[in-house]
Amino acid sequence: MIQRLSLIVSVYNEEAVLDQFYAAAKPVLESLPCDHELLFVNDGSKDGSAGILERFALQDPKVKVVNFARNYGHESAMIAGIDYSCGDGLICMDADLQHPVECIPEIVQKFNEGYEVITMIRTANRKVPLWKKLSSGLFYKILNGLSEVKFDDNASDFFCMTRQPANILKKYFRESKRFLRAFVQNIGFKKTSIEYEAHDRAAGVSKYNFKRLVKFSISALISFSDVPLRIATWCGGIAAFLCLLMIIYTVVSYFITGTPDGYATIIVITCGLFMVVFFLLGIIGEYLATILAEVRRRPIYLVRDVINMENRFPDGVNEGEEFRNGAPLI
Repeated sequence: MIQRLSLIVSVYNEEAVLDQFYAAAKPVLESLPCDHELLFVNDGSKDGSAGILERFALQDPKVKVVNFARNYGHESAMIAGIDYSCGDGLICMDADLQHPVECIPEIVQKFNEGYEVITMIRTANRKVPLWKKLSSGLFYKILNGLSEVKFDDNASDFFCMTRQPANILKKYFRESKRFLRAFVQNIGFKKTSIEYEAHDRAAGVSKYNFKRLVKFSISALISFSDVPLRIATWCGGIAAFLCLLMIIYTVVSYFITGTPDGYATIIVITCGLFMVVFFLLGIIGEYLATILAEVRRRPIYLVRDVINMENRFPDGVNEGEEFRNGAPLI
């Protein structure tokens, strides 16, 4: 049975929606048969989000706030929330109310039935542009085709877990470039899923533009598949076969016509091979960048201050001690 629930909410420039989120989430949390904490991670917001979160914390001791030193991204905010949470059941969701707070009682029920990991599967979102729907479906098809592990289609950053898998994520899954929802899906333990229909965004705009989505997709593919690296071998084999055909064609043309044609052919083949080479160098560069980030071992996030969490630090970290991958305070 869940004794205490931690609701972890990532916040980045969400001043227009925070009051609505708190007003919607608080009654649901109060109705639960267990204690709770509402943990907001302010991911370096540049608007008035920090002031609103401080107001929540002053009027409600169950509201906890972690303020980042700067913007580190949604994935880092979720990891920080997991690091600082103290509940034996955790729910990670966004503050824009697209993730329905009405699902929380069903999630707690699943926890109490013995499930340790819960993925939330989005069934519909009418306001999402068509290109996002198509690109999301294509992304998961490519990822499942290239990766040895399989992922649930339309699984979102809305996910839940009990303390044991959360502790494993805190200790072992500290990559600089992460795909957290995939970690959650493939970490093991007793797992189930809950379908939900995404609500319209209450206010503001999505922080994921096309450029960020492409960058995020590349990081996810690199994190879970080494198949792109093997493309070099396949391309080398195909190029060798085509070169062999060209050799045969050149020899035959020499004996038939005396001087083989092929100026345009040579130009096309040379340009094509250079395109393949630069494409492969780009793939290798992405993997090298990921390796470099891991070798550097810079903190995943830095915390400027916390509210309503005096003397609380991530597990295994005491005040004044160094926390290697996500320093508690600076």
